[in-house]
Amino acid sequence: MVIVGGGLAAARTAEQLRRAEYTGAITIVSDENHLPYDRPPLSKEVLRAETDDVTLKPAEFYADNDITVLLGNGARSVDTVAKSLTLADGTTLGYDELVIATGLVPKRIPSFPDLPGIHVLRSLDESRALRSEARDATRAVVVGAGFIGCEVAASLRTLDVNVTLVEPQPAPLASVLGEQIGGLITRLHRAEGIDVRCGVGVAEVSGDDRVRTVTLSDGSELDADLVIVGIGSKPATDWLEDSGITIDNGVVCDEVGRTTAPHVWAIGDVASWLDVVAGQVRVEHWSNVADQARAMVPAMLGHEASAAVTVPYFWSDQYDVKIQCLGEPEATDTVHIVEDDGRKFLAYYERDGVVVGVVGGGMPGKVMKTRAKIAAGAPIGDVLG
Repeated sequence: MVIVGGGLAAARTAEQLRRAEYTGAITIVSDENHLPYDRPPLSKEVLRAETDDVTLKPAEFYADNDITVLLGNGARSVDTVAKSLTLADGTTLGYDELVIATGLVPKRIPSFPDLPGIHVLRSLDESRALRSEARDATRAVVVGAGFIGCEVAASLRTLDVNVTLVEPQPAPLASVLGEQIGGLITRLHRAEGIDVRCGVGVAEVSGDDRVRTVTLSDGSELDADLVIVGIGSKPATDWLEDSGITIDNGVVCDEVGRTTAPHVWAIGDVASWLDVVAGQVRVEHWSNVADQARAMVPAMLGHEASAAVTVPYFWSDQYDVKIQCLGEPEATDTVHIVEDDGRKFLAYYERDGVVVGVVGGGMPGKVMKTRAKIAAGAPIGDVLG
């Protein structure tokens, strides 16, 4: 078994294989120089210098379970006929079953110059570099107010950096959670001293020896020691371009992770799994990976397998407020804000008379108790009553 990737999906797959009493060779191939690690803390605890160890399993785990981890030498291409993986340094690795767990790569803005002080955030090294520069920074501009952008803005603010959060949409997270909840997120950040600029983009970034100025599309100029680009990510599939494996917003898979190539599987953020109701779906949530591994590994081993059936869940820590989401809310849903104390809130999402999601800020118990009703497709009245 060869697993390509250095994050949660790779580690969970290897772990699940051993739990299933698979005794053959397992090799993890990663382009990073760190053992597989957890990525959500990169924009929070790591950036705030609260921790520097986000390793998912210690080196002893891999040694004790006879799992080989090849670091700093990612996959360059795959020959699905020869069942051979070519690594970055040109060496080849044969496989019986191949698992693609390469996750995402952050989108960049091509027009931005290559200046010190401009960052994206995906890797541990990138988080450490941003943390180091933030110690001496006074002003930062965060471009993009999705979850990563909002988390980075919050973390930098706690480090006493003055932050401007720039978002072309009408509100932070508007494209995901809608403008109403986006307005509550805006309120949260402004209360912490963030300058939130919505409905405007970045026209130019300039500087001499490092980034100095960000010019917005409305003509305003912002001084900046740091610029962080958080405009989303895309599946890390470039290395599969000539493989013959079907790629369409990620690696296309069936309901248990099989790709269109024999003996090749995909899991996690990079994988678009078949859902019997929604069709092909690519889920970028941490909690989704374990469910997929439990469905995929038995199928890989030739055992009876069943599709992963779960209620999607994700969270985002911003300041002292944990924003949680259950279900699959969309920006076009009807939103019912049922609690709002000026900072914490609870909202239900309705589509065609049915509750399809719940989003809460600082209300973990009330969010999680809605899981069964979302799974059952309950009428909205069942949660509003």
